[in-house]
Amino acid sequence: MPDVAELPLIGAAALRARAAARVLRTLPTDVKDAALSAMADALVERTDEVLAANALDVEAAAADGTPASTVDRLRLDPARVAGVAAALRELVALPDPVGDVVRGSRLPNGLQLRQVRVPFGVVGIVYEARPNVTVDAAGLCLKSGNAALLRGSASAYRTNAALVAVLTEAGEKAGLPAGSVELLPADRASVGELLSARGHVDLVIPRGGASLIQRVVREAQVPVIETGVGNCHVYVDASADAAMAEAVVLNSKTHRVSVCNSAETLLVHRDVPFLPRLLSALVDAGVTLHGDDAARAAHDAVVPATDEDWATEYLSMDMAVRVVDDLPAALDHVARWSSGHTEAIVADSAAAIAAFTAGVDSAAVMVNASTRFTDGGEFGFGAEIGISTQKLHARGPLGLPELTSTTYVVTGNGHTR
Repeated sequence: MPDVAELPLIGAAALRARAAARVLRTLPTDVKDAALSAMADALVERTDEVLAANALDVEAAAADGTPASTVDRLRLDPARVAGVAAALRELVALPDPVGDVVRGSRLPNGLQLRQVRVPFGVVGIVYEARPNVTVDAAGLCLKSGNAALLRGSASAYRTNAALVAVLTEAGEKAGLPAGSVELLPADRASVGELLSARGHVDLVIPRGGASLIQRVVREAQVPVIETGVGNCHVYVDASADAAMAEAVVLNSKTHRVSVCNSAETLLVHRDVPFLPRLLSALVDAGVTLHGDDAARAAHDAVVPATDEDWATEYLSMDMAVRVVDDLPAALDHVARWSSGHTEAIVADSAAAIAAFTAGVDSAAVMVNASTRFTDGGEFGFGAEIGISTQKLHARGPLGLPELTSTTYVVTGNGHTR
């Protein structure tokens, strides 16, 4: 375990968070919920203060030539602040996972065995331009009994500082310990320190683009839950209904292109008779199609695809298209190119649906439904930290239960071994 002197940027914050975590793990639900409600009220009451800080961040980002889409994710307005406050109130209404019994039994020797959910302790979140993540992450960590170390981007630092100031003041007045939410410096070195803070930090979750996630996974000396990258596929089976396929594919691709659950590749069975119509619908919606020879033969607007297209998470109005001979060929394509996020099948054949759901190895599989449904809110989990694409501990939307570990509580009556 590194000494805090070896963590000059984050060491003091990590120590405060560690002390806070020891208190947070014992707080009853009503205290945590009261604090979350107080934080939500404070955000609404101090909206002008938050927006003033945000205006400086937006102005600086625009002056630096930041892409308009990124500036939009950075920008807050009264409605967006009200939205993040509402997300905190939604957490209040969700069950507290801490103390839940995952399983229990009475052993033959009379010992009572219970596996109980407990907080991780100190959770570090590394994320990019979206300041709403500051509030979502803090709220999720606190409700699940964890202290939060937040490392947002430099472009949102003034906004994040204002948000954390509001959350901290309101939370401490409502009974949370100091250090429950800490904002780390927004420079590259602070990420390195966070990733090396084994013994001070229990878990790190990256939320952002591929380069951020890859750095965290590559450098981390603390446990990491990998989230985010979504090279998602929609497979249209020969048995699919044309209208349903069009609706699902269009929604998966065009509903919101800059998010990880947007579809990036369309796989179509060679016997689908409505392929030209389906491709026309995508082109009419403004999608640039990158396809194989069969897809190009079906529509003049399709441009040639390369292996790079099959591997790309576009996050734009682009989509790769491949015509496959059969369902096993579709599964082979997904196995090679998927990031393990979400795959969808459109089919009327029960056999095809069963083979697809059993054959793909991803966090979520959609049957006759858009990939856009892979989301904590859509799943009824409330807010989420992100979508886990790993296989250990947590997979899919990371809600409150996924921010806990477990402890075995064994109760005896003077038992000895």
